[in-house]
Amino acid sequence: MEYGKVNIGSFTFDSGDQLEEVELAYELAGKRNRPVVIVCHALTGNQNTVGTNDQPGWWSGLIGPGRYIDTNEYMVITFNVLGGCSGSTGPASINPKTGSTYKQDFPEITIRDIVRAQHQALQKLGIHEAKAIIGGSLGGMQAWEWGILYPSFSELLIPLAATPFLSDYAIAFNTIGRTAIMADPEWQGGYYPDGKKLAGLEIARMVGMVTYRTDYLFSNRFQREQKVDGAEFQVESYLKYQGEKLAARFDANSYLRLLSAMDRHDIGFNRKNWQEALKQVQASVLLLGFTGDLLYPPHAIKEAADLLLEQNKESVFFEVKTNFGHDGFLTEFSNWSGHIKTALDSGLRGVDKCKPLTLYY
Repeated sequence: MEYGKVNIGSFTFDSGDQLEEVELAYELAGKRNRPVVIVCHALTGNQNTVGTNDQPGWWSGLIGPGRYIDTNEYMVITFNVLGGCSGSTGPASINPKTGSTYKQDFPEITIRDIVRAQHQALQKLGIHEAKAIIGGSLGGMQAWEWGILYPSFSELLIPLAATPFLSDYAIAFNTIGRTAIMADPEWQGGYYPDGKKLAGLEIARMVGMVTYRTDYLFSNRFQREQKVDGAEFQVESYLKYQGEKLAARFDANSYLRLLSAMDRHDIGFNRKNWQEALKQVQASVLLLGFTGDLLYPPHAIKEAADLLLEQNKESVFFEVKTNFGHDGFLTEFSNWSGHIKTALDSGLRGVDKCKPLTLYY
């Protein structure tokens, strides 16, 4: 396992803003002489995808020695996104011009900015092609953009729980989270003290947790149970805990920058429309949607897969039936990861391209 940072030097954002000495933090698992798999993380994720025995990464059930993405066979690299807060340059980084953290002075970012920064970092590392690029949610948005910005870079794209553009419904929930953060009295216009834990971010996380999973999962898990003292329901306690945990490790300005990047995600922007943008894709595309996903509905992902097939591109779509909803891409690996392994090891010829399939557990 290798952890490090890549300095990509000066970087110009889509907004026209420019920063000097931009760095991206990364995790690299496997051997450098193996085919490369690039993993793109979700909104509050980081580069610790595989992790260690003591601190397993967020996708350690999917990636590792002998796992579905086998690090004995592939070199797997994950970057903390540009604008993140786990080692890459972001709002919580020091602005060399002022000696203080950027906070709200950090530029607005786009998914394309994130991907272009990763591409530059890979060039610095001597990596000029990939076997596959995979990610879920915000990570899936990056996978889509990789396939259009750099069509010949990767043989295979695997966007999970991600549509070609973000829906109005998802933007609506992001708006609630953003409003909660900015309405916090401690927000101070985004110039809150370094390390300050904001209650508004806790609320934003609670809103997010409700959208990431299904009503069935919540009802089945909590069953209206109350704590021993009867003061609150267990579901209340759970959401408060999740909010506090995120606010303790994540920067609120970074959260807002990434929410904005998600809201503006549309592969068709300045490319006529998303259908036209798909014509630029050269890689094979494996798409997975998860039932009950409020934010990235499977039917919208299937529509993209069908259009790729109409354009004579190699594409397969699977809808995974799960009670986890959007969070399905973070769990129940045995139900769907075999398709990823097959696509990596044998290509999409190993799976049924004739019609979408639904997997049941």
